[in-house]
Amino acid sequence: MKAILFGVFLGVLLVWPAALSLTAAIVTAVAAAILSKPLMIAFGLGLWARPHLPLLRGWTR
Repeated sequence: MKAILFGVFLGVLLVWPAALSLTAAIVTAVAAAILSKPLMIAFGLGLWARPHLPLLRGWTR
């Protein structure tokens, strides 16, 4: 399913080249909106770091 959607996206870009600049503008706007919110950055870093943290078992002193 992902491959079909990716193919449709590439087909639209080939048929309508202006969509590439529109896509770049949308991606830039979404990235700027996410990066302007420190809470979203902290949440994303927490999701990324959680699997790499050691598990604490029992009571530690």
